[in-house]
Amino acid sequence: MHHIAVLPGDGIGPEITREAVKVLKAVGRNHRLDLAFSHHLVGGASIDARGDALSKEVVASCKQSDAVLFGAVGGPKWDHLGMADRADQSLIRLRQELAVYANLRQFRLYAGMEDASAIKADILAGGIDFIILRELSSGAYYGRPKFQEDTPQGRRAVDTIEYFDFQVERLARYGFELARHRRCKLTSMSKWNALETSRLWRDVVEEVASDYPDVDTRHEIIDAGAMNLILRPSEYDVIIMPNMFGDILGDEAAVLAGSIGMVPSAEISLDSTHLYEPIHGSANDIEGKNVANPIGTILSAALLLRYSLNCPNGVDDIDRAVGKVIEGGYRTADIWTSKDQQRVSTTEMGDLVVEMLQN
Repeated sequence: MHHIAVLPGDGIGPEITREAVKVLKAVGRNHRLDLAFSHHLVGGASIDARGDALSKEVVASCKQSDAVLFGAVGGPKWDHLGMADRADQSLIRLRQELAVYANLRQFRLYAGMEDASAIKADILAGGIDFIILRELSSGAYYGRPKFQEDTPQGRRAVDTIEYFDFQVERLARYGFELARHRRCKLTSMSKWNALETSRLWRDVVEEVASDYPDVDTRHEIIDAGAMNLILRPSEYDVIIMPNMFGDILGDEAAVLAGSIGMVPSAEISLDSTHLYEPIHGSANDIEGKNVANPIGTILSAALLLRYSLNCPNGVDDIDRAVGKVIEGGYRTADIWTSKDQQRVSTTEMGDLVVEMLQN
């Protein structure tokens, strides 16, 4: 039996995870997977119920599970709390508890979605199919010291960027292994012309590259890479980068897929319990309206099948089902661009994917 911990969270989190679980159950029936789901409070929902955004009991349940499916956390209701107590800090804390070190974001443009992208058709014609692999255990978000203070010169804030060579090496090796199973191309993006951490990053990636002579490796300065990713996206296969850069470019690249609601992610753990979530936030302004796009979460469930449950046929089934739904002209509000398309709700989109899984 495969145990999956489901943490819906806040805002649209419960709505989108509900559809992903629906799809996982359908795949489970088709491929005779024995799936057991446990649902837990996290983020603001947990603060309201228990006074803590992430309880020890939830952490323990996640660690005992084969995978974690995460929705989204946070919202204005909890923004007045101190940084350490905010709802959105629960995700960072959970990543630390699970020893997550890499965030894999998969970008694809499904046929028929070209009009939903802000990018010109001639750029998209080359195809969009690449992975951004973001280091997730260190960098500016975790470095210490981190503080604000009043000084005679004015208010001062300090964030520390720190990397050890082993942190860069393990991410790079994972990236090279991914590239070997794709198109054997890896691009490393950093800011080595200005940052010591990026100079270390580039040097360590180059050292690891010597063990993968079959992979075409190149280095790009992050600001030029951000531009090239939009202008020449078809040239990329696997892209690795430090934490903060990956956070920024991971959202930028969503325009290539048509919507941030279309992009899935997997957070790879050293301890084998990986975490899966869409890359968007809690979107509290549309909470409860049944209009959110669940495809990013459904595709995150597909990554769960690939990296945690070793069910590649289930992954292919979900990919084909989503493609058929898009080809059929069905769209949630964020990707609806024409009256010729049929606008559907969150629930209807999930039902359509399940229906296509049966065909």
